Amino acid sequence: QVQLVESGGGLVQPGGSLRLSCAASGSIFVIYGMGWYRQAPGKQRELVATITSGGSTNYADSVKGRFTISRDNAKNTVYLQMNSLKPEDTAVYYCHADAWSRIGRRDYWGQGTQVTVTS
Repeated sequence: QVQLVESGGGLVQPGGSLRLSCAASGSIFVIYGMGWYRQAPGKQRELVATITSGGSTNYADSVKGRFTISRDNAKNTVYLQMNSLKPEDTAVYYCHADAWSRIGRRDYWGQGTQVTVTS
């Protein structure tokens, strides 16, 4: 199986920055797409950004120009650089990976990391 461990969340003032990291480990053969999703209280989980194994990226309109997703394939790690943070970015951020392991190809999720933007 594959485990995803996130880090980097926290409390930040509006306009500030945070960098999230998500490291995948386990019996990994290949990791295809990776991404970040978020869920605010009372709302559904939504896509923030995704990145393919080749480096192609996709962003939610609400974060374009402020967030940057990247990955280090050698380390099986995906990052999310978040700049110009707004209170509406407050949510639990989840890492996702589409990975092929000993048990086949499936989706994996991290445990989530809290991001709170407040003055």
